Amino acid sequence: MSIERYDISEQWAHSGIIRAGNLCFVGYCVGNIGQDIEAQVNGALDHLERRLALVGLTLENVVQMDCLFRDVWNIPVMEKVIKERFGGKYPVRKSIQTEFAHVGGPDGLQFQLDAIAYAGD
Repeated sequence: MSIERYDISEQWAHSGIIRAGNLCFVGYCVGNIGQDIEAQVNGALDHLERRLALVGLTLENVVQMDCLFRDVWNIPVMEKVIKERFGGKYPVRKSIQTEFAHVGGPDGLQFQLDAIAYAGD
């Protein structure tokens, strides 16, 4: 089995997406930081889509997501966005509340996601 790394950040010592066999692991997807929670969820999914495109995949390939919130009571907003973006092909997911170590504090990062996608046989 080969392991391929993409979207590498030397500054953060981080790979944005790793393909290992038929699975792709995608980390730290964020977007629209400082905007409202709906915009940040959409921004994170946009970031996820860009990373998946690096290996020829789409949101349809996502089988699992870990969703991190500053305020977990925003789950209904995320669910609304997922319904709009995944067309009924929903991944397994869990939601976790956390304090982000990010510039901007409570007015900055509100949402982040990590995902696993299936790349086929």
